[in-house]
Amino acid sequence: MEPKLQRRIQRYGWDKAAAAYDRYWGRQIEPAHRLLFDAAALRPGERVLDIACGTGLVSFAAAEAVGDRGSVSGTDISEEMVESVRREAARRGLERTEFRRMDDRELAFVDGSFDAVLCALGLMYFPDPALALREMKRVLAPGGRAAAVVWGERSRCGWAEIFPIVDSRVRSDVCPLFFRLGTGDSLVDEMKQAGFASVGALRLATILRYETEEDACGAAFEGGPVALAYSRFDEKVRREARLEYIESIRPYKNGSGYRIPGEFVVACGTKEKNDV
Repeated sequence: MEPKLQRRIQRYGWDKAAAAYDRYWGRQIEPAHRLLFDAAALRPGERVLDIACGTGLVSFAAAEAVGDRGSVSGTDISEEMVESVRREAARRGLERTEFRRMDDRELAFVDGSFDAVLCALGLMYFPDPALALREMKRVLAPGGRAAAVVWGERSRCGWAEIFPIVDSRVRSDVCPLFFRLGTGDSLVDEMKQAGFASVGALRLATILRYETEEDACGAAFEGGPVALAYSRFDEKVRREARLEYIESIRPYKNGSGYRIPGEFVVACGTKEKNDV
C-alpha cells in the first residue's frame, strides 16, 4: 500500500479508537510498558520522547520517572489521541510535558534533543519502521538510548484472527506486516541496521484478561487498530464479525470471560557517544 494512504488510515483509525483505548487496553498492556521501562532505565532529569504516545500511558509514567528536572515530549499521528493526552496532562498538572501530532518519518526536533526515546506498541504500525528508527536515533543525544516494544509472534497472539475477520468484509489496510517485527530477531536486526549499538531484546508471554464477551469484542473492534473499518460496518455485518471473532477465541474462554494469550518483544539500543 502507498505509505501516504496507510498513514491516513492509521490517523483516522486511531481517532476512532481514542475514546475506548484506555478502557479496553490500559490494563492489558501494562506488562509491555513495564518491560519497556525496565529496558529504558529512565533517570531523574532526563529528556524523554514518547513516539506513538496515544493517550499517554507511557508518557505519564516517564514524567514520574524523570521528575521535575526532566521533561517528556509525546508525538502521535492521531489528533484525538493528542487532544486526549493534553487534557490529562493538564488535569495532572504536568508542566514539563508537551504533546504534538507528528509523523514518525520526520520528527520536528533538532538532532540530539533527547536522552531516551520510547515507542510502545507503535512501531509495527509504521509503513517504514527502518526510517522511524533512524529518526529516533537522530534525535537522541550521543550516549542516549532507544527502547521499543511490539507484539510478538502471530502464533502466540490468540487475538490475531481479528485482522482477517475484518479484512474479509472491508479492506482495512491497518498493517499488512503487523507481526513482522515480533518475528524472530526482526526488531533487533532493524535497530542494528538503523545504527544502534549494544542492541538487546527480551520476549514476554502474557495473558489478556477479559471478564465478559462484550469486553473482548470491545477491545478487538472498538479500541484498537481496526476501529475505523469496524465503524463502516452496518449492524448485520458487525454481528457477523463479532460472532466470528468470538469463535476464534473460543479456546481461551474461562467461565464468563476470556484469557487470551499474547506476546511482547522489547528491544533497546544506544547511540554511541562518538556518534554526532
